[in-house]
Amino acid sequence: MSIRDKIRQHVWKSAENHRTKDIRIGLGYTAVMLDNGQVGLAYTPHRDVPNGCSLFPNFMPEKDIPAKELLKLITSDNTIETAVGLAAANAIASANLNGYTTGDVLEMNPLTSDDYVGMVGNFAPMVSSIRKKAAKLIIFEQIDQPKGDLIPTAEIENRLPECTVALITATSIINHSFDRIINAAGNCREIIILGASTPLIPDIFSTTPVTCLSGVVVTDAQEILRIISFGGGMRMFKQCIKKVNLKV
Repeated sequence: MSIRDKIRQHVWKSAENHRTKDIRIGLGYTAVMLDNGQVGLAYTPHRDVPNGCSLFPNFMPEKDIPAKELLKLITSDNTIETAVGLAAANAIASANLNGYTTGDVLEMNPLTSDDYVGMVGNFAPMVSSIRKKAAKLIIFEQIDQPKGDLIPTAEIENRLPECTVALITATSIINHSFDRIINAAGNCREIIILGASTPLIPDIFSTTPVTCLSGVVVTDAQEILRIISFGGGMRMFKQCIKKVNLKV
């Protein structure tokens, strides 16, 4: 069973009594607000946007969609639909969150001078700190040729098995590469899933090598919807979210 199937299965029952109050598909992030006011986020995979003037025609301009209808989209081959489904799942999961810590995920999972860190997705604000603490850092990105400190994701199967710590963007769930990346990271002592798209559901990762989840909880629903609507991203979310970490 893929990670997307596990997410949908885990929150399916909790979605029974919920309907959607709002959906925003922004240039940077997608948000789903439920009827209880909970908001879930997911990265908008703008590189995969199809041609045409209607990017998500299935439900527009319908309102008050059952949450289960959105959850079904998480296994879609269309990554825009996957993002909507994941945002809905994250909204549902955030209502029952407990046992988390806040703050820097690398303080919760400290690096050593012997660590070889593989970062899937370029989390630029973390790079300087990692370079000071670890022996080596490689960064995988969706590029065709090496560019500065970045190397293509096509090298993941060759290079990630050499690493001791893996920091993996939760966007990999949306672009359907998560399972392939996790298989390559099996030798790592720590595997951390990062980003606003991260499903904060430790149970679904218990049969994987993942050791920690680092995501967000929305604290100001209306403001984050407004920011997403004009293309804002994580740098603008600071007053609207709480960053949280969960051990798996």
